[in-house]
Amino acid sequence: MNSNQSILNIVKQTIDLQSDSIKNLNKYLNVDFVDCVQLILKSKGRVIVSGIGKSAIIAQKIVATFNSTGTPSIFMHAADAIHGDLGLIQKDDVVICISKSGNTPEIKALIPFIKANDSNKLISITGDINSFLAKNSDFVLNSSVEKEACPNNLAPTTSTTAQLVIGDAIAVTLLKLRGFDSKDFAKYHPGGSLGKKLYLKVKDLIDTKNKPVIHTNANIGSVIVEMSEKMLGAVVVLDDSNKIMGIITDGDLRRQLVKSLNISEIKAKEIMTINPLVINSNTMAIDALKLMKSKKISHLIVEEDNRYHGIIHIQNIIKEGII
Repeated sequence: MNSNQSILNIVKQTIDLQSDSIKNLNKYLNVDFVDCVQLILKSKGRVIVSGIGKSAIIAQKIVATFNSTGTPSIFMHAADAIHGDLGLIQKDDVVICISKSGNTPEIKALIPFIKANDSNKLISITGDINSFLAKNSDFVLNSSVEKEACPNNLAPTTSTTAQLVIGDAIAVTLLKLRGFDSKDFAKYHPGGSLGKKLYLKVKDLIDTKNKPVIHTNANIGSVIVEMSEKMLGAVVVLDDSNKIMGIITDGDLRRQLVKSLNISEIKAKEIMTINPLVINSNTMAIDALKLMKSKKISHLIVEEDNRYHGIIHIQNIIKEGII
């Protein structure tokens, strides 16, 4: 039975081997990398990324990264391409082919069709710069590695990691050259936490049909009932003209009970917090969260057109993944 230490040693060796191989890629950087980045940057078309086997999986991930960072991209499986999917390639598209050997039959069959159209340029990411793919590419990005992490030097491991890193390097370079910032990123990730931080407003999180409200002369019983029914841990106190006068939280109720158990005659206006914090419904949710954290409170009153619109609770924001 293998010991824990022997298992950890294998893991460490695998990580070290891949890490060293990735660092070694720097020595292969040349003008082709610059030219291929400039080509994609100026292109009026899309980036078509193709491969077969494990390289096809890497191609799909590179496409996902391109698309999420502002470079329109499509994955095209090399085998499917020569059986009808070549129609994916349109005028002015840039094609990236990924292959460790650069000599797989599907890649070799695909290249002549790409080269037949003068409006398409071919970039190769390959571990063999003397391969058929490399010799027929407009630009060659060398992804050579000394050996796979696989002890038999067979299973694509280090080589596919190298391909992925080169793809990421292209994407990040394009991102920086385009001035692609967090707001641009959020456009492509509206459901992610970053997108929510940049786009989600307070009005998107409150239930205006379930806003807790009482008037200044309401008794404690009415306060408790309203707070319990609306389940927000607070009620807003309005005067007869529906102007916001204060807020009562469940904490205020507990503190009043500590002072006296005889609360039946107490009115809302006697225990409310006057001049409560009020924010506009168009306030960004992330800004509301920052305000609550800075003031160490859990609720904010929301108004719209200078009228009471609802209550935002800190948990309404946190459950959206905004922290």
